[in-house]
Amino acid sequence: MVVPSPVLGEPLLLIGLSSSLAADVISPLTAAGYKVQLGTLAHLSRGRWQLVISAPSIPGLGSMELLAALREGQHPSPGLLLVGPAGQLPPLGDGPGAACIAWPFEPHELVGRVQALLREVQNPAPPAPLPELLAVSRLPVLDEAAFLDELMSERDELRAGRAPGDSFVVALRLNELDQFRQRLGTSSEAALWQQVAELTGLDAMADEKLARGGQGDFLMLLPGTSRRQAAFRLEALSSRLANFPLQLGGQAARLSPVLGYCGLRRSPSATDGLARARDAARQSALHLDLHPVLWQGPKARPARQAGPVKIWWSRIYTAQALFFQYAITMLLGLGLPFLVYWGLGSNGYDISTGVYIFVVVALTLTSLSIWAEGLLALRREDPPPEPASPYPSASAIIAAYLPNEAPIIEATVAAFLRVQYPAPLQIILAYNTPRDMPDIEERLREMAREDPRFVPMRVQTSTSKAQNVNAALPYVTGEFTAVFDADHQPDPESFRRGWRWLSHGADVVQGHCFIRNGAASWVAKMVAIEFEQIYAVSHPGRARLHGFGIFGGSNGYWRTDLLRELRMHGFMLTEDIDSSMRAVVRGRRIVSDPYLVSRELAPETLSALTKQRLRWAQGWLQISLKWVIPALRARNLTVRQKLGMLQLLAWREVYPWVSMQILPLIAWWAVQAGSLARIDWLVPLFVVTTLFTLSTGPGQILFTYKLADPQLKKHPSWFWFYTMASTLFYAGLKNAWNRIAHYKEWRGETAWVVTPRVKAKK
Repeated sequence: MVVPSPVLGEPLLLIGLSSSLAADVISPLTAAGYKVQLGTLAHLSRGRWQLVISAPSIPGLGSMELLAALREGQHPSPGLLLVGPAGQLPPLGDGPGAACIAWPFEPHELVGRVQALLREVQNPAPPAPLPELLAVSRLPVLDEAAFLDELMSERDELRAGRAPGDSFVVALRLNELDQFRQRLGTSSEAALWQQVAELTGLDAMADEKLARGGQGDFLMLLPGTSRRQAAFRLEALSSRLANFPLQLGGQAARLSPVLGYCGLRRSPSATDGLARARDAARQSALHLDLHPVLWQGPKARPARQAGPVKIWWSRIYTAQALFFQYAITMLLGLGLPFLVYWGLGSNGYDISTGVYIFVVVALTLTSLSIWAEGLLALRREDPPPEPASPYPSASAIIAAYLPNEAPIIEATVAAFLRVQYPAPLQIILAYNTPRDMPDIEERLREMAREDPRFVPMRVQTSTSKAQNVNAALPYVTGEFTAVFDADHQPDPESFRRGWRWLSHGADVVQGHCFIRNGAASWVAKMVAIEFEQIYAVSHPGRARLHGFGIFGGSNGYWRTDLLRELRMHGFMLTEDIDSSMRAVVRGRRIVSDPYLVSRELAPETLSALTKQRLRWAQGWLQISLKWVIPALRARNLTVRQKLGMLQLLAWREVYPWVSMQILPLIAWWAVQAGSLARIDWLVPLFVVTTLFTLSTGPGQILFTYKLADPQLKKHPSWFWFYTMASTLFYAGLKNAWNRIAHYKEWRGETAWVVTPRVKAKK
């Protein structure tokens, strides 16, 4: 038995422990001679404690908040020992006077840990110096009043034409700091901002100005720079702050920086410029994507009285928007090319033959790539062997929109709690809801009390999946993190399989999303086969064909440090593909594993499917517009990969328009010949290429059936149904959705439309 140190006179305080765990703590400590008292949060301020033993989280207070409360209260502050199951214990960093012990434990381990903590409290070591990195550059830090004087002087120089370019005022906040600022104490917060100043000064110019803001923020003046240079500078600073372990109350913490900035030249005054930068920072805080926000100002248009005809047309268009969008894109895709062929041909400039050859070659090459993907997908790659080192802690983030997904969320959480993983597993439900839902939220809290691995987190300002994921990332404890939508139910062994890839060099692993409600409707049945075609054939085949994986979305497993570095951008409709593209362009490796299965729900009506696919199509268009040129310029990509990027991004947007060009060509030839009957249909090139192109659909179905999940093979009629549906209308409908997405993007219609969820069928 370890003999306790005799200098402790005050009792130890136990708070938040279950009865069985409290008994396991009290018995060995009292046998070792310690005084132990059970208490609540209220007892923290009612006595002098030298050690508090607590659960990792108790109602109203997390572990970091509890630590901050202890250090803000009595002096010297008591030590803190967190006790609980291994999956519940957070990383507390390297600060003194705080430690964790996993339960169950041996009695001598507990007593030894308590004794060591008491010695640290009684003989605290001097505070550790900041890392050497922070000693590289040091700029003076002003107060806000002096900073405003600098802003006014700089603005006068700009207005008088004595300073080049523009200058930018920057407001920087650390998002998670707000929730326990009251308990940190002024000295701890001052030390934190000094670290921020040092990190800011690493690449600062000598004439930059730094200041502590009066609103609990950090201020910067970037003089004599361009908007592009300012954005580049702040992007680098945001990434550096997010990935650096700041010392917060003696503990290492990674916080989410939010930055807003505003041009000073056009600001009415220095005070207005600072206020605008702070307003932009508040906008950045809504997304937590490490993307600095430039203040743009209100986009108000002068109000004009709409006439009755315009009001009438607006109402009709709104009510039948999809019909009009379809009609407009069909006119653009069919009618406009026909008029071009007719107009040019009638004046002696017939281009139809050249266009026909281009269309035939393009469709043939597309069909060849589809066959190549299928053949390459047949070569299933075995996962790497078991990792040599023990499995690390893992985390899952489930992003949910609660009003839409309340009927399914409890079943989803229960499925995650059944996952079999040999190391600590943390499950974060990051959800947003426009209104309180006390019944479901209380049931979620009850599930968290029953299983400490589960952490429900309401993201108050969120309106998107990206915001939910970004808000959860600072609380992630796993070495790798899997991201899921709210309808996913991963197979029990999925996290083990995901880590096997990551431990052998992968940065992201995309699994196989399997539709589990295929029997619900004809639409769900069709989507079930389509998903097998995507995840069992296209993704793995395309990854081998092009030399890179492209998708790390739902059922995607990420190295946590990479996901923290990239985040997800809420201004993209397909934010997960955008993050994946940023990873690929940086040279990171994404693999596709068709045996890494998670089971999700398909839309059950054509209306719901249309809303989902229009968002996907428009999101892919945004990805293509954003990433084609950077991908071609990326030094990390090979020529083969760049050609793959051209096919994946550029050609996918052109193909829906090219694929329909044979129709206006035939119409023009019929005009030239006098009727359709006079066209020579038996041209060998036309016949061969038509048959080959038409063969890709059945060929894809054969590959899909060969590689499909065994549960789906029990329904061969579904494959026949999908073949007929795809041939008759579904393939054309998907192309129409892509064309409509182009029109919507051109119109600026980028609002997120939620896909309705249904309760899973048992």
